[in-house]
Amino acid sequence: MRIMGLDYGSKTVGIAVSDTLLITAQSVEIIRRESENKLRKTLARIEQLIKEYDVNELVLGLPKNMNNSEGVRVEKTREFKEMLERRTGLKVVFWDERLTTVAADRAMMEAGIRREERKNYVDKIAATFILQGYLDSLKK
Repeated sequence: MRIMGLDYGSKTVGIAVSDTLLITAQSVEIIRRESENKLRKTLARIEQLIKEYDVNELVLGLPKNMNNSEGVRVEKTREFKEMLERRTGLKVVFWDERLTTVAADRAMMEAGIRREERKNYVDKIAATFILQGYLDSLKK
C-alpha cells in the first residue's frame, strides 16, 4: 500500500508517493499541460502512476490563503478532487499546502540549485512536502 501526494496547479501537477511503510515521501514527476482545463491526459497519467506504484489513497494539497480563506484556486482544487475520486475510485484527502512551495524553494536554494532550474522541480518537491506532512500526521 502506498499513498500519492499531489500538488495541483493551473498548468502542472506535482506527484509524490510514499514508501510501502508509509514513513517517507519521494518525489516522482511533474505532469505539465498546455491549458488549465485540459485534464484528460493529466488524469490518465495519474491513473498510470496509481497502478505503477500500487497506490490506494490520494492526498491533494488544498491551497488556502494565509488568512485561512478560500479563493478561486481552492474551488478548482475541489473540482479536481471530485474528478479524481470519480475516475480512480480512491479516497482523496485534502492537506493544507500553505507554504509548501516556499519550503520547496528554500530546500532547493540550500541544495545549491540555480534559480533558473528550480521551476523544473518545485511542484514535485511541494507534492513531497504535502505528502510527508500527511504521513507524519498518521503517526500521531
